[in-house]
This record gives sequence, C-alpha cells and structure tokens, in this order.
Amino acid sequence: MRWPRPPSPRPAAAGALGDDPEAAAAALRRLEERAGASGTEWAQGVLARSRALLGDGRAADLLYREAIEHLRRSRVTVHLARTHLVYGEWLHREERPVEAREQLRTAFDMLHGFGASAFAERARRGLLALGESVRQREADVHEALTAQEAHIARLAAEGKTNSEIGAELFISPRTVEWHLRKVFTKLDVKSRTRLRAALDRA
Repeated sequence: MRWPRPPSPRPAAAGALGDDPEAAAAALRRLEERAGASGTEWAQGVLARSRALLGDGRAADLLYREAIEHLRRSRVTVHLARTHLVYGEWLHREERPVEAREQLRTAFDMLHGFGASAFAERARRGLLALGESVRQREADVHEALTAQEAHIARLAAEGKTNSEIGAELFISPRTVEWHLRKVFTKLDVKSRTRLRAALDRA
C-alpha cells in the first residue's frame, strides 16, 4: 500500500507572509487535499496552522489553538514548536504581549532543545522585542539534540526497534543506529532503557 505524501506547509506560509494571496490560497487547497487523505494529527495540525496564517482576528486565533492541540498529539514536535513561534509572532502583531511572551518562550525553549538554532533565534528576537531578557545559550547549543535525533530518541524510548523506527521515518536501520549513538553521547546514557528518563531531564 502506498501512503499519501505528507502535506507541506511551506507554500501556504510563504504565500501568506509574502503578500501573495492567490498563491497562498492555491497552496492551501493542495494542502487541504493532502491533509484529508492523510488524516493524521500532524496533517490536521499543519493544515490548521496554514489556515491561521491566512486568517485574521478571532478565526485565526482559534485556528492557531486548534493547530497546537493537534500537534501536541503528534510525534512531530518540531512542528508544534514552530506553531508556538508563529502564534507568538501573530499575538505580538495583535498587541497581546502577555500571551505572545508565553508562546514565544515555549517556542524558544523547545526549538533550542531541538538544536533548531535559526528558529530559536527568531523566537529570542521576538521575546527581546517584547522587553523580555533572554540568554542566548550558545555554549550548550552544540550538545542539544537535533529535531531528528529527538524524534528517534522518543521512538526508541517507546520500545521501537531500529527497523521499526527506520520504516516510520523512511530511513535505514543503520542510519537510525548512527543517530542513536549520537543521542547516547549527548544525553550521557549507555542504553535505551535510560532514554526516557534522560529525555525527561533534557
């Protein structure tokens, strides 16, 4: 059985942020088709976020919240972090600073933990613009798990084998093993049985 390709939020987001409503609307229609075929929490979350980028007022607010709820139930947590980021930026533009700080702080902490330094820096700049002092934390960023490593570590902590993880992420078991060795080094653990506790601490 051939699974439908996952939706890509990039064209809709690019169109919305680039003031090209026709391109954004076309991209959103394609995304809606793919998300409907997939039906996963991740797909529905990405779709809600893309709709929010094209919306305004209370409708956009509700869509951002919907996206966060869907993505919380998915395993692709980097998209959850990015949704907190764009929601925080939107709240800032809507002159809702207290809520914006909360979303941007969550985004910064998550993205920094994944090692997504460019997005984490974007969240940090947003917090600074809101008057919040944020330490850049460059010293330990190189030891943070990347988004891919964090995802693989969570799946391994759930008891999945390298073959099962590889099948889910469309990579080889050997690549999974390579990532896990890096995870063990960064988290200072010796076996999978200690991964969950190490991830909780991280």
